Amino acid sequence: MSPVLAGVLQVLALVVALGLAYRPLGDHMARVYTSPRHLRVERWIYKAIGADPNTQMRWPAYLRGVLAFSAVSVLFLYLLQRLQGSLPGSLGFSSIDPDQAFNTAASFVANTNWQSYYGEQAMGHVVQTGGLAVQNFVSAAVGIAVAVALVRGFAATRSGELGNFWADLVRGTVRILLPIAVIGALVLVACGAIQNFSGIHEVGQFTGGSQQWNGGAVASQEVIKELGTNGGGYFNANSAHPFENPNGLSNLFEIFLILVIPFALTRTFGRMVGSLKQGYAILATMGVIWLGFTALMMWTEFAHHGPAFDIAGGAMEGKENRFGVGGSSIFAVATTLTSTGAVNSFHSSYTGLGGGITMLGMQLGEIAPGGTGSGLYGMLIMAVIAVFLAGLMVGRTPEYLGKKIGIREIKLAACYILITPALVLCFTAVAMALPTPGNSMTNSGAHGFSEILYAYTSGANNNGSAFAGLNADTQWFNTTIGLAMLLGRFLPMVFVLALAGSLAGQRPVPATVGTLGTHKPLFSGLLVATIMIIAGLTYFPALALGPLAEGLAS
Repeated sequence: MSPVLAGVLQVLALVVALGLAYRPLGDHMARVYTSPRHLRVERWIYKAIGADPNTQMRWPAYLRGVLAFSAVSVLFLYLLQRLQGSLPGSLGFSSIDPDQAFNTAASFVANTNWQSYYGEQAMGHVVQTGGLAVQNFVSAAVGIAVAVALVRGFAATRSGELGNFWADLVRGTVRILLPIAVIGALVLVACGAIQNFSGIHEVGQFTGGSQQWNGGAVASQEVIKELGTNGGGYFNANSAHPFENPNGLSNLFEIFLILVIPFALTRTFGRMVGSLKQGYAILATMGVIWLGFTALMMWTEFAHHGPAFDIAGGAMEGKENRFGVGGSSIFAVATTLTSTGAVNSFHSSYTGLGGGITMLGMQLGEIAPGGTGSGLYGMLIMAVIAVFLAGLMVGRTPEYLGKKIGIREIKLAACYILITPALVLCFTAVAMALPTPGNSMTNSGAHGFSEILYAYTSGANNNGSAFAGLNADTQWFNTTIGLAMLLGRFLPMVFVLALAGSLAGQRPVPATVGTLGTHKPLFSGLLVATIMIIAGLTYFPALALGPLAEGLAS
């Protein structure tokens, strides 16, 4: 079988698997967030944290819950790292330095999982399992909760209420993420991923010395790292490491985990607003972008440019033989079009245009299908922008799902789409202007610039993958990327929840013959065009200096 055919068959298998999971998972999540019942274990949790799950919150109260929980999480994870040297199960590793502890705490709480450390050489079992893995669950649940709050804003009628953050957080963790993660971990163990709490041991004798590895609860962390679109690896090689991702079957399963909840949330959205067709329109938009990027990446990486490429079957530099160009390309697109950031190959070694595709996927806002929750609310913000543009073209007040998009709503949507590019471009400009950050670049010229641009794109968009080649373990990058991750995660949530509150306070307006059909293919096409134009106008100058210049010069 040719490598190209193998890659196409993997894409088809993913589409079938995602299609089979779409309806049951989407309907289940809709029931989770609309059910009046509380499970016994959930009531225990509410009692322990002193929360009343039946209290309805307006958007400021909901936002305070998000920010308070996240602030406590950052503090807890920071202290856990700073105290690691005194904790049992530390494997003899010392406490993490303050700047790196801040960066890692911000990273995992912001669902970014940017790592400026070698996991197997820095983090013991307690920090990995009790700190990082826990945040993989709850940070993903926070993202879904904010998305559900925005959906309630569209569905509500003059109430201004968005639900209860604590109930949404607990339900998302207990009823959605945990059950799937348990099953997924068993699948990964069956595929060959490790799951233990062993210490450091030698794995063989080599010329000039021996190699040492530590074990860990890898499969359980790997599954939630992908399912929650987190991305932080137990080992530095991330999903290229055979302990995390042993073979082609596990690779395909991990891609499925990355995509399944973000895609299924579109059905949850359709159920909660009372129109499955609206969910299908959003799904179609996400699917078109994902398939387009996947096809473009595979074409770029399979294109032959000489004898070495012919022999290898494509651009194999930086890719694992057990995954090949197809499996690596699909994974790279899935992880950068979502907020996952896991890698099974190293994006810096991709062709110039291939590296640009990974970067552009993040710069779209990671909305196709995006992160757990963040992809849906990001796409709905883009839908508001698209409706507004359509209203300008036909000269009538824009409406979406029966809610008028007025001055307040469009200002909030505009702030949402501007905040992340501002963070990326400003931090990149300052880093390139100062002498010290430039010393961390392994490469010069366009590729070196791409390393810096990719790092801040990844951080501010809460992706977490790295272009490789950049030494990010410095005080400058630990601090600035940490700030970019926190601001890039929580400032957009402010605008999302404010928009949700504004929509929830409106009375729905009846549809007329002049109302734009947002459930039709025409709107999906308009939405795709809006997304590409906004990202292109925003990032094209920076991309022209980096991956485009490199790709056209090769």
